[in-house]
Amino acid sequence: MSKIRILVADDHAVLRAGLAVLLNAQTDLEVVGEAADGLEAIRKAQELKPDVVVMDISMPGIDGLEAIRHLKERMPLVKPLVLTMHEGEEFLFRALQAGASGYVLKRSAHTDLIEAIRTVCDGDAFLYPSAIRLLVKDYLDGVKEGSEHDSYDGLTDRQREVLGLVAQGYTNQEIANRLVVSVKTVEKHKADIMEKLDIRNRAGLVKYALRKGLLTADL
Repeated sequence: MSKIRILVADDHAVLRAGLAVLLNAQTDLEVVGEAADGLEAIRKAQELKPDVVVMDISMPGIDGLEAIRHLKERMPLVKPLVLTMHEGEEFLFRALQAGASGYVLKRSAHTDLIEAIRTVCDGDAFLYPSAIRLLVKDYLDGVKEGSEHDSYDGLTDRQREVLGLVAQGYTNQEIANRLVVSVKTVEKHKADIMEKLDIRNRAGLVKYALRKGLLTADL
């Protein structure tokens, strides 16, 4: 089986080295190159043709978001994955609009990055857990205001219950314990919910952000 080829772009050499050690320890992952800024990331991506580019946002010269836009124009099949310290929804949705396939926080890279790389290579979006809770909470606020009832009415009672617990910050295990079901059942409910709400993949997330006024169409 061929390995997932990865380019790591970050202006901190120590972090790049640490990520290379972490990722190369996986049998299905291989770091094929490193870049210290956005321009170098674009050049090396075109040269090395990686499957995934792990990209910091804050870099000298061309920043990570602008680099992602260039990459998606020139290499539409590449999967840009943002790895950043920025946790706010503004950067999250700007990254998705630029063409990022996923968004991982640096403070949780040791637990989330490997899963994120595999997820985006499978064609799905990857978001850090608190971003999903933010989306769900915002959605439920819209239900209360009456602006989101069409999709909400399509959920089963159990799915609405799971959705509420996710918005409150409960983990999959905690939800499973409360509902006396397996974690796998909770994960299935969550996947079905996100699909019904049309916020399961990157395109759906961007449409949702535009609808809620979190982005402008010409960003």
